[in-house]
Amino acid sequence: MKKIYKVILLLSVATMLFSIVACTENETPAVQTPADSTPPDSPSSDSPSIDPPSGRVQLVFSLWGEPAELETTQAALDVFNNMQERIWVTAIQITQEEYAEKLLSMAEEDNMPDCGMVDERTVISWAREGLLLPFDIYAGQPNKPKDGITFRDGGQVVAYSRASEVLALWFNKEMFDEAGIEYPPVTLDTAWSWDEFIEVARQLTFDADGNNPGDDGFDRENIVQYGAYVNQWAWQLEVWALSNGGRWYSEDGTSIIFDEAAVEAIQMVYDLHLVHNVAPLNHAQSDTGFLDSIGSGNVAMATDGQWATGFGYLDIDYGVGVLPYMKQSVNITAGGPAGIFTTTQHPEEAAEFLRWYCDPENNFGPIYDGWWMPNMMNWFTDEELLKRWIDDVPFRARLPASSFRTAVADVAIHPSTVPTGWYYTPNTDKIDRILIPALVEAISGRKTVNEVIESVRPDLEAAIAG
Repeated sequence: MKKIYKVILLLSVATMLFSIVACTENETPAVQTPADSTPPDSPSSDSPSIDPPSGRVQLVFSLWGEPAELETTQAALDVFNNMQERIWVTAIQITQEEYAEKLLSMAEEDNMPDCGMVDERTVISWAREGLLLPFDIYAGQPNKPKDGITFRDGGQVVAYSRASEVLALWFNKEMFDEAGIEYPPVTLDTAWSWDEFIEVARQLTFDADGNNPGDDGFDRENIVQYGAYVNQWAWQLEVWALSNGGRWYSEDGTSIIFDEAAVEAIQMVYDLHLVHNVAPLNHAQSDTGFLDSIGSGNVAMATDGQWATGFGYLDIDYGVGVLPYMKQSVNITAGGPAGIFTTTQHPEEAAEFLRWYCDPENNFGPIYDGWWMPNMMNWFTDEELLKRWIDDVPFRARLPASSFRTAVADVAIHPSTVPTGWYYTPNTDKIDRILIPALVEAISGRKTVNEVIESVRPDLEAAIAG
């Protein structure tokens, strides 16, 4: 219990400091879909039971998020509870800010949930410290989630993401059309180089007099439209280090690397604003990239996760393309997991429920609404399944669907897409708490990225060690 107390206490601090918006399902915005767009095959129950029937194994599943997410979750639970007679699952929703503290309180009372949502950045730490049960819920199953969204500690599977997410380049079609510029590439073999990306961003950046950066008389203090916005939230920056041939962490997740190529890549991102004048100043204190850029109406293109599809209700006609690259095309996986807590007395039943709950067939609502992609490999290879979650989903079909397939779905299963550091590295929440505020000095230009990283390197090394 001391280990559990220590982990939750640390996580309560992390949760208060950070609010990951839309990074996978961690804090899904309230779903706003057209009134007549009912998700096909969504879980529903004509007469859901309320009181747990006697004789069943009773499980508690915890989650955070908006009220709409609880409604979606409860609809799924109603189906599960009424389709079999051995297990009964009850959902409890806790605000993200209070999630860790509430778990601590429940642990002290020996009343923790059996299973529930887990922050990606803490999965490996929770498993090591005795809060999360290292239990492979798909062991012996013929169909498993994609390998790239599997959390492993020393080779042992400890959790799987409930959704499979990657990053993409989103753009305002009207701004491209007005400038007479071709839309961004939608296949990896035609992706822009970083220099090409900067040049297009330059042509889409205007001051109040219509000048582009580099033109005589360009006023960087009076820019009315920016060409680019690269999400600078810590975990998303890792993709550029990899694209530039660098690393943040060692391959076994035991040490900090932040080599020269990684540092250079971060500096190149910040220089979009500091040097090239094509991106707005972004202090990167929240993971709200899409809403702060494309959603604001004054940015032509932005990098962010697949979940940006879920913002399709915005009154902006936007499309999707593949990320540009520095030295090599790379993408990273993401997706919030659900795990089994160590104190459960029913791990097998909890695993059975999570297998069912994480199956796209049984939890199609968030996929249909554009926030999630399926986590199972066959949903990316079977034509009928692809059609169901891409072509038949209004928000994805309008991108258009063919572009979404090649720029997002194909990328998600491409060999160049690799797991984000938190899938194999412990304490990335602690690393974020050090890195994010420190990098503000480099974002503003007061220091170089190299100066910042070297000043906090000892702290980063201590954090990854626990």
